[in-house]
Amino acid sequence: MRIPCPLCGSRDRREFYYYGSEDYLKRPSDQGSIDDLDNQLFLRDNPAGVTRDVWYHEAGCGAWMVVTRNTVSHEVLGSELVAKKKGA
Repeated sequence: MRIPCPLCGSRDRREFYYYGSEDYLKRPSDQGSIDDLDNQLFLRDNPAGVTRDVWYHEAGCGAWMVVTRNTVSHEVLGSELVAKKKGA
């Protein structure tokens, strides 16, 4: 699978580290329970079809990005920098 890094262009997926679904960016509040934190860290959905996942370009530019891909066909539909998505 090749992932289109917004800064480096298309790269082999082995250059990236997968962090999980886009929900990874939404941390539980400081007032949440320990169960909320446990669920966020260890209980992940594994949907079939189009997903939006957080990836880190570990062996490249060091960018954090959200990659839209199809988990059934392995087709990568696009990517965007997390910083742009968050408005930073």
